[in-house]
This record gives sequence, C-alpha cells and structure tokens, in this order.
Amino acid sequence: MTAAERNTSDPNLRPRDASTLLILDRSGGGVPRVLMGRRHERHRFMPGMFVFPGGRVDPGDSRVPVRGTFHPEVERKLRHEMKGPKTAARARAFAVAAVRETYEEAGVFVAGQAEQPWAGKDDFAAFSERGLIPDLTPMRLIARAITPPRRPRRFDTRFFAVFADAIADQLKEGTGPSGELQDVHWLPLDEAKSLELPTITLTIIDELQARLRDDPDLAPAVPVPFYHWRGKGFVREEI
Repeated sequence: MTAAERNTSDPNLRPRDASTLLILDRSGGGVPRVLMGRRHERHRFMPGMFVFPGGRVDPGDSRVPVRGTFHPEVERKLRHEMKGPKTAARARAFAVAAVRETYEEAGVFVAGQAEQPWAGKDDFAAFSERGLIPDLTPMRLIARAITPPRRPRRFDTRFFAVFADAIADQLKEGTGPSGELQDVHWLPLDEAKSLELPTITLTIIDELQARLRDDPDLAPAVPVPFYHWRGKGFVREEI
C-alpha cells in the first residue's frame, strides 16, 4: 500500500456499505476491457486515481424496483456466506447502488426493459423515462473488501461484474451527471494496471485476470475473495 493508505492516525470509523460495478467488454475478441474513470482532483478521498464506478449504498436503494433475480449462488454468497444483508431487499440494494453509481459517475445504464411503466425517483427518473429498470439477472459477485481500520473513510464493498451486453443505454456526454469521474473510458486490463490506482483496485484487477483465464464467463458458483484487515495486514479468504 502507499504511505497514505498505511496512515492509521484517523479515528476508527465503522465501515459503510458500498458497492462497485466492473463492466467487461469482450467485443474485440481479445483481452477484455473494463470501464474506469479518474476521480476528480477536488475530491478529498483518492483524488486523481482511476477507479471503477461505485459508491455507498443509500437507504432508498432497497426500495427501488428491479427485474429478475440474483442467481441463487450469487445471493447465497452475498447474504449468507459473507454474513451480509439479512433481507432480500437489502441484498438487492447493493446491486441497485452499483447500477445507480454507474449511471451517476459514468452515464451508463446497466438495466433491462421494464415490463410496465414506473416512476423512478432522483437518478432513477432517467431510467424510468427510458423504460428501463435495474436488472439483477446478469450480476456476478466477484469480491468483497473492507477498508482497514483508522483510515479517513472506511467501506465494506461488494464488487459486482457484468458484461457489456447488460448496457441498455448511455449518455452522449461520455460521463455521468455527478461529474465525479473524468476520463471515463474502456481500458484493457493490463493497461488499467499501469494507471494510478488504489491498492484494492489493482488487487481486484489481478484477481479478475486470474479468474477469467479459467472462468471466462464468471460462473456464479466459483469462490470469490474476501479481503479484510487482521493484525497488521490484509487477510484473503475465499467464499
């Protein structure tokens, strides 16, 4: 980790639930590309670093309607094996948050066609106006990581992945309405690793590359890594 990431002078905050979405494009027939963007320099937290779209889970995310369901193995890992959300609605909220943040930060709609009209609130108004609704079916859980203690911000993050055919629409501006991410574009995984990345982002890319070599379709039953801090370093477990 960098010196900033190793700084333990902050109060020991409770981690906030968060989720991140990796969108993988295999259309070129070669190395998959992932959608990433650079955090705005005005941010106090990780300014200028390249990240996947994502952010904390909001209370309203559990009330957003969805289509489809998680694959049973995805839900089992998310709720039970990881000692995660106790209700199905809270489990859905993690995927909904990932979809919402991807729209806010990258202007990309990861969604399916709504079977009937609905009225989305706030950011989800843009979905319902297009006849779109978040879809749980393509979601694959690929990792979980908890920020170490005594950092300025702490998150308990679930990392989801979908393939690019889950994109239903995107804004012409090439970024999202929040302006949090700049230089949003598709990057081959090896090229992404050469950028200025948070340590956990680099770790997830390494994990993803290793998995794709043996499991190119991200089968739901494959164990996923869980990184958390114990003693003086990260522990990697498999769920």
